Amino acid sequence: MAERVVVGMSGGVDSSVAAYLLKLQGYEVIGVTMQVWDAACSLQMEREGGCCGQSAVDDARRVCGVLGIPYYVMGFRDVFQKKVIGYFIDEYLKGRTPNPCLACNRYVKWEALRIKAEEIGAKYISTGHYARVERLSNGRYTIRNSVTAAKDQTYALYRLTQEQLAHTMMPVGEYHKSEVRAMAKEAGIPVAGKPDSEEICFVTDDDYAGYLERNAGDRIPGPGRFVYRDGTDLGPNRGIIHYTVGQRKHLGIALGHPVFVTGIDAGTNTVYIGESGDVFGDTLTCSELNFMAISKEELPVGESLRAAGKIRYGAAAVPCTITRTGEDTITARFDEKVRAIAPGQAAVFYAGEHILCGGAIDFAGT
Repeated sequence: MAERVVVGMSGGVDSSVAAYLLKLQGYEVIGVTMQVWDAACSLQMEREGGCCGQSAVDDARRVCGVLGIPYYVMGFRDVFQKKVIGYFIDEYLKGRTPNPCLACNRYVKWEALRIKAEEIGAKYISTGHYARVERLSNGRYTIRNSVTAAKDQTYALYRLTQEQLAHTMMPVGEYHKSEVRAMAKEAGIPVAGKPDSEEICFVTDDDYAGYLERNAGDRIPGPGRFVYRDGTDLGPNRGIIHYTVGQRKHLGIALGHPVFVTGIDAGTNTVYIGESGDVFGDTLTCSELNFMAISKEELPVGESLRAAGKIRYGAAAVPCTITRTGEDTITARFDEKVRAIAPGQAAVFYAGEHILCGGAIDFAGT
């Protein structure tokens, strides 16, 4: 009997081709779309161009019909609200810059979906991410870069656990995007030419501050002050939710030349301002660690190793030395300064093509 695998179907070409490839490999494939909104929210998102509206469900259902595989829509509203939206709001109110896609991958697309998959007898789950799962000689599972750097999505997957990775397949990580679209067209998959969706699914207009104002209520702090790097008060700001480290545009302050956000203090509603060079640093500390290619025992407290670190999705990996400074902390020193190390974002460390470990950035230094 063929092993059963549940494929998370977004209605896009990548997850559709993942299902297609797994069926070709002889698996019993079941398509599932994860519903994270109620009907009213889905309709609103559809009108505003969001990626989680009814058309995503309709497209996924059509694809599964063409492939001849079962299809289900499963509800994950509660876990999405708590683990993704709640986290997103809480981080911004702390003056940090969250990455909700990382939380969604860890707690919704893997943890919650895998529980559902087990309930219907599936050993594996699969997605259309451009990444590869490998088991190394030390017995550890890790994420390996996809064959295409242009679409590589490994950074967003660093929080996956060993148990999750042991039951995960990512077949499109072996292909370039052009090859994926060509396979979809040849197979008659109806979304072969569908554009990629890149926005945060619940902030369809890219206005994070507006979303927070509508959903965080009286938790939002009021206006604060802009303070220059030498301590000079530069006047009022609109409130910390409107700013992030490295930001230059839409600051609402005129000094006659470009300036940048260099830091945020949520306790005092202060937004620190500096020059272009002030947003570069070579040191960070991160916590909430997750180990992949190595176990935490392979990097004891006080020990260091060489790696390459990424501080945001799409950024190049920069050579660095990472040091385990505590039970749940790592300090990284980069060989060259990197731009806009933002607390709340992830620092992900690689050895060659494999993820070693990663964590949430707490502190950036020069």
